[in-house]
Amino acid sequence: MNIERRPYGLWDSPITPISLARGIGFAGLGCDRDDTLVWLETRGDRGVLVVQTVDGQAPRDLNSELSVRARVGYGGGDFSVNRGFVFFAESESGRIYRQRTTSGPAEAITPAFGRSASPTPSPDGRWLVFVHTYEGQDRLAIVDTAGQYWPQKLVAGEDFYMQPTWNPNGDQIAWIAWNHPNMPWDGTFLRIGFVREGNPLPSIEQIITIAGGDQISIFQPQFSPDGRYLAYVSDASGWWQIYLYDLVSGEHRQLTHTEAEHGMPAWVQGLRTYTFSLDGKALYFLRNQAGSVSLWMIDIERGDEQPIPLTEAYTGLENICRTSSGIALIVSGGTIPARVLTITLPENGSHIWRRSTSEELSSDDYSPPQAISWPGMDGGIAYGLFYFPKNRAFEGIGKPPLLVKIHGGPTSQVTKSFNSSVQFFTSRGYAVLDVNYRGSTGYGREYRNMLRGSWGIYDVQDAVSGARFLAEQGKVDGTRVIIYGGSAGGFTVLKALEDYPGFFKAGICLYGVSNQFTLAAETHKFEARYSDTLLGPLPEAADLYRERSPIFFVDKILDPIAIYQGEIDVVVPRKQSDEVAVSLERRGIPHIYHVYPGEGHGFRKPETNEHFYKSVEAFLRQYVIFA
Repeated sequence: MNIERRPYGLWDSPITPISLARGIGFAGLGCDRDDTLVWLETRGDRGVLVVQTVDGQAPRDLNSELSVRARVGYGGGDFSVNRGFVFFAESESGRIYRQRTTSGPAEAITPAFGRSASPTPSPDGRWLVFVHTYEGQDRLAIVDTAGQYWPQKLVAGEDFYMQPTWNPNGDQIAWIAWNHPNMPWDGTFLRIGFVREGNPLPSIEQIITIAGGDQISIFQPQFSPDGRYLAYVSDASGWWQIYLYDLVSGEHRQLTHTEAEHGMPAWVQGLRTYTFSLDGKALYFLRNQAGSVSLWMIDIERGDEQPIPLTEAYTGLENICRTSSGIALIVSGGTIPARVLTITLPENGSHIWRRSTSEELSSDDYSPPQAISWPGMDGGIAYGLFYFPKNRAFEGIGKPPLLVKIHGGPTSQVTKSFNSSVQFFTSRGYAVLDVNYRGSTGYGREYRNMLRGSWGIYDVQDAVSGARFLAEQGKVDGTRVIIYGGSAGGFTVLKALEDYPGFFKAGICLYGVSNQFTLAAETHKFEARYSDTLLGPLPEAADLYRERSPIFFVDKILDPIAIYQGEIDVVVPRKQSDEVAVSLERRGIPHIYHVYPGEGHGFRKPETNEHFYKSVEAFLRQYVIFA
């Protein structure tokens, strides 16, 4: 191959806007007892369940007309599979449907009111517990799996419920609950309810609290196959560690001890980071260190743990579930697009059942992420992933421009999973710094809590100091730095352009928070009190809300900015971006503003994503590369 020398940012890339727009994503994975796999694919704005039977025949789509998507909070917990049936939440009606994995149509088993998530069948297949929300009230509800009876309220009285699970005998249910102003990574409670047979549906006769508190986050309860233990993840030690609760003796035992994360922030329902072995003698779990996720096994009795080697450089692992011969999970790597994979244990043989892309490009065509850290402005340490430009057809001239990417949340994390958006930029000659600023997850509770009261400070400072660090190292052109982010990351974009005018050559803001007052007043229930910990409760913290609201200082934005907004966004309503755009237009600041019809908080339609990437590329060429 002849390598052409061309300025960074002007490379021709095989990663086109249309290829990104038409890609699929994996939003969940389930394993049935006969080793049938079911996974959820996001195809544009539709959610499609795919069934892979144990005989190895070609997979097939389960739903041709209905779109699968649970819409409690941010979603998740879209489906489950048990005894040859899939139970799923339908996007538009909010109803739960039942459908055989072999053949036959979907049948609604709940009425069309409210929204449902996490359909969880009992071990004998008779009952279905699920999370339900209606008119601002959340609850656990129960219905028979045939849908013959009207659903019944099972547990209520707290603001939020998540991750219901049955014990093998079907006489106990465990779940996670919490209340405002907490988020699920702040403080939650692990509860067990004792099930009593009823007429026609079971009820809960007694509830006990097993673990958790207002300052302890509990995640993913799961009973052992023999029903002796209830496993769960807790950050009581300062890190999300796996624990066992002995249901006979009432003792708690910490299984993992490494300073790493074995859980994750429960932004959505249905997340899993571990599963029991078939005989219940071991746990297979995911460990997150410095943004790299690895697979491990621990012997429950002895406490011995060991890593499970993988056949390729998979560093983004999720949705682990047990099969009769091992485990299944969704995997990717920094240079490997997402796949559905099964692993046979203890041989460690693997089989790829589905790929998210055509994989026309090899791993060598992608830029690998490098975990880095740097000193913050006040002496603290910030973390991130750095990607150097890579395209085998080109060699750059000079130093590359840097795109500083800010994740949303803000309580979230970027990991070494495959990121097609990052590769879009690196293949065109941009370096990318994906910032895990102070307040991100993945580095322990103390680091995660640093953003309390400091949202709009540490995230902004760590973006600026990270760019300066790379420029001082000689890796990037410090005069051509772009800041890019969506939602809470979009807030950081606006705030950074106001606080550090002239430092960034341009900004890219997707549905960014501009007004903290209206955010607190208008956002959805899940995040309605989120700002209480990030900024403080109102009205006491009103001065701080004003100080951290970019709309009140928007006249300080002087650098070019591109803004993108969903028309029907209920998390960050369109008005937040409209008001910023009005100021930019009035003052003649170079900018573009696109509002996408029918899009909410995050873009799903292929035509939207194709337009977005084309627009961003043209914007950066005009205001960064040719400026």
